[in-house]
Amino acid sequence: MASAAEQLASNLDLSVFSKATDLKKRIWFTLGALIIYRLGTYIPLPGIDMTVLADISKRNATGILGMIDMFSGGALWRMTIFALNIMPYISASIIIQLMTAIHPPFEALKKEGELGRKKLSQYTRYLTVILASVQAFALARTLEANGATYMPGLFFELSTVVNIVGGTMFLMWLGEQITSRGIGNGISLIIFAGIVANLPQSALRMLDMGREGQYHTMFILGILVLVCALIAFIVFMERAQRKVLIQYPKRQMGSSIVGGETNHLPLKLNISGVIPPIFASSILMLPPTIASFATNAPDWVQSIFFHLGHGRPVFMVLYSLLIVFFAFFYTAIVFNPTETSENLKKSGAFIPGIRPGINTANYFDYLLTRLTTVGALYLVFVCILPEFLQVKYSLPFYLGGTSILIVVSVTIDTVGQVHSHLLAHQYENLLKKSRLQAKGRRR
Repeated sequence: MASAAEQLASNLDLSVFSKATDLKKRIWFTLGALIIYRLGTYIPLPGIDMTVLADISKRNATGILGMIDMFSGGALWRMTIFALNIMPYISASIIIQLMTAIHPPFEALKKEGELGRKKLSQYTRYLTVILASVQAFALARTLEANGATYMPGLFFELSTVVNIVGGTMFLMWLGEQITSRGIGNGISLIIFAGIVANLPQSALRMLDMGREGQYHTMFILGILVLVCALIAFIVFMERAQRKVLIQYPKRQMGSSIVGGETNHLPLKLNISGVIPPIFASSILMLPPTIASFATNAPDWVQSIFFHLGHGRPVFMVLYSLLIVFFAFFYTAIVFNPTETSENLKKSGAFIPGIRPGINTANYFDYLLTRLTTVGALYLVFVCILPEFLQVKYSLPFYLGGTSILIVVSVTIDTVGQVHSHLLAHQYENLLKKSRLQAKGRRR
């Protein structure tokens, strides 16, 4: 039987949306913030020779730099103040979350509640400044080494670092504002906007190559069908969940017996969401940053950097292993079986056939291990399949499983939040009507 919320959701229509003033304000704020972000991706850094930069972009369109440019919405090859996008912040978040798992002081901060969370967020911001500064300086040195600057030297390097770090910190602040005052997760939406902004240009480029005879029409149609099938598969897997039956005991209150209800605890197949691919991509972006400094490195070091390049077998293996690692790591952070079992025990709830306490915790751990294993393999398949296509058919743009996964997941999450706001608004209207009816009866 459908729940009250599901019955209410089935009756939602456009008239409900037109009356949800707060939701409309949040949506307009989110759209305005994303427009500001897109405008910023066209503000160029000073002293860049765009002709040389265009040649560099053509040589690296399908490499690791092409992936970074995809996440930044084309800001890297335009060499704007948002060239690094929000990636330094994501890298800083990875490091801080790892520290909370292995460093006792950070673990203690995590358990302090809201105060500890604020301190960890502050440390993340400080680390973002450091990482952005290092990556911006590496980018400036790379531009100088390739002759893409008009006035190489200390002033150019300093101005590049200041502009790019300032742009990254602005995007971090903008993402936080979207999360608190808009709709959806701000950081995810910024990455989403950057990816979607490149899709029309990439599709037109592929159609042009098909018209010129470089790609057969059936091949282009096959790629489109594959992308649609991959999107459908991602939607199915992201919505898949294991419902754990929870039983509440009966209690006698006076002459009546209350309780005895049953409920479900939903466990998603992919609890970690898009975090593992993003974290894995961020870590694998570090070798190119280091390589930009190691211009006179020994041959064996250059060989390592070569094998860690985008599309190489070593890169794909490491990418897969990092996705699996972060899938288990992030699931362990988000869901604590022992804590969940203790909460159920305190409320008197239990899983039928499972003893409360340690047995319930072991059961949750067993379920999570199986679900996370399937979820991690699903993430590896989605992210590695386009990599093989990229290497085999040399597509003229970066077609990444990570980008498709982010677009679909962020869309599902944002639509879900819009739906929640509509439900809340409809509940508020029902409560107002019931109060007005109660006042009318009293009169």
